[in-house]
Amino acid sequence: MKRRTSIFLSILLVLSLVLTACGGGGNTQPTPSPTGGADAAKILKMNSHSEPGALHPGLAQGTHDSLPLDHLFEGLTKRDPEGKFVPGMAKEWKMSEDGLTWTFTLRDGVKWSNGDPVTAQDFEYAWKFCLSPAAASEYAWQLYYIVGAEAYNTSKETDAAKLKALEDAVGVKALDEKTLEVKLGQPVPYFLELMAFYTYYPVNKKVQEANPNWYTEASTFVSNGAFKMTEWNHKENIQVMKNENYYDKDKIKLDGINFALVEDTNTAWQMYQAGELDIEFQLPPDVIAKLKADNNPEFVIGPDLAVYFYRFNTTRKPYSNLKVRQALAMAIDRTTIVEQVTQGGQKPVYGIVPYGVPNENGEDFREKVGDYFKEDLEGAKKLLAEGLQEEGLDKLSLTILYNTDEGHKKVAEAVQEMWRKNLGIEVTLENTEFQVKIDREDALDYDVSRAGWIGDYVDPMTFLDMWDSKSSQNETGWTNPQFDELIAKAKVEFDPAKRMQYMRDAEKIFMEAMPVMPIYSYTRPYVAKSYVTGIFKPANRDIQAHYADIVK
Repeated sequence: MKRRTSIFLSILLVLSLVLTACGGGGNTQPTPSPTGGADAAKILKMNSHSEPGALHPGLAQGTHDSLPLDHLFEGLTKRDPEGKFVPGMAKEWKMSEDGLTWTFTLRDGVKWSNGDPVTAQDFEYAWKFCLSPAAASEYAWQLYYIVGAEAYNTSKETDAAKLKALEDAVGVKALDEKTLEVKLGQPVPYFLELMAFYTYYPVNKKVQEANPNWYTEASTFVSNGAFKMTEWNHKENIQVMKNENYYDKDKIKLDGINFALVEDTNTAWQMYQAGELDIEFQLPPDVIAKLKADNNPEFVIGPDLAVYFYRFNTTRKPYSNLKVRQALAMAIDRTTIVEQVTQGGQKPVYGIVPYGVPNENGEDFREKVGDYFKEDLEGAKKLLAEGLQEEGLDKLSLTILYNTDEGHKKVAEAVQEMWRKNLGIEVTLENTEFQVKIDREDALDYDVSRAGWIGDYVDPMTFLDMWDSKSSQNETGWTNPQFDELIAKAKVEFDPAKRMQYMRDAEKIFMEAMPVMPIYSYTRPYVAKSYVTGIFKPANRDIQAHYADIVK
């Protein structure tokens, strides 16, 4: 989903580790060197691949934000070193018999990095801020499970008193400093998992009210997780250090993490080889092939609950024509792409829900539902000719938009050649920084755009409700009232079999309309130095290093 490079980056990264850093929350402290001597600080060097769009729980919108956020903040629940969901800021919770009311009790003595107590009011404030129409949060829809959340977020009300009434009607309330009550519109089987997702992280109410831009610089940044921000050289690196106010600090073995912000995967790989990175999880395809061939012990193919696809701008001719979209989807060879281009164990996919998501019986949703279309060159040629004729065209030229990354480039080049050879289409490739690509997609300023979606939780819904007509993540211009209705029904249905059938029916409508072209189900090939221990890769998140250690 989301990724900058400077010619002097290697030098700057080394210098950044020995210069005095700006302290998070207004404090300052020296940044220890990660090398040399028995008392050398343990600084893990990772790559976050791109300048973040917004390191604010309520404004973040993708993986270029989530990796630092996951190490800086903590929700009511969290993942333990084995990837299981366990108590986080909340020490315990209760669910009502009907599954509609959750009551969370916060741990004693939990604090923000600046020493302020973390309160239930901070959670209520954060969630309502995300939902506020003024915030224009891209991820506010993740909170729509809460009573009144959608009505408040989508309100066009201009009367301040009426808007405040809508805010007050949102079903999240701090009963006291340590008790948070959440009322849901329907039971949500994965609700505790959502509590560990960044949109549900708290925000320090006092800090934000004093400085709405607190999250844009290290000197004013305040967080509640295992680490606190001490340095942010924009488009260069972010450094975080162990948060001494964190309740579980005794289990945190690292002194800090340095997140490089390097988009170019070849540069990042060179940095890994030079020892400037300890972990790298965006590898060039040719590097993946060599690492596999050499049986490199530092190479791992981790899980990734994610789907790689191309969006079609259905508001722009001729992509508004179903036959044209179908032709494009049918005219590429996905097996060739995963076996000869990406080479990381990915699987071709012919639906928007990837492999690895269970259905109501614990079986793989994708395997049981099957494929919605097949590759068919002759059929694609026929559909393209018919579609272009209907649009008054006799030929097609298009541009594929993708974010700067060697892997995305190689996939785009493969698709470009397949469309040229199989359909006679003239294809131009355009790469941009990740945030620029997101902004272009939001504005529907593209023909075809490379995209990927990592599941926010382990359920088919996370790959389906983003295509609802009200979702800010749709970004295709496609809408369908019947699809919206099925998604709405699935969200209020408590019977697992009925709920899953609603989602199957919704995916069928979506894939028959083909506003996107699924390509493959992800894996996550990565490398980690042998002296790095304790990292783990959840299926639906990037590498987590909270409990990592450096043992040399």
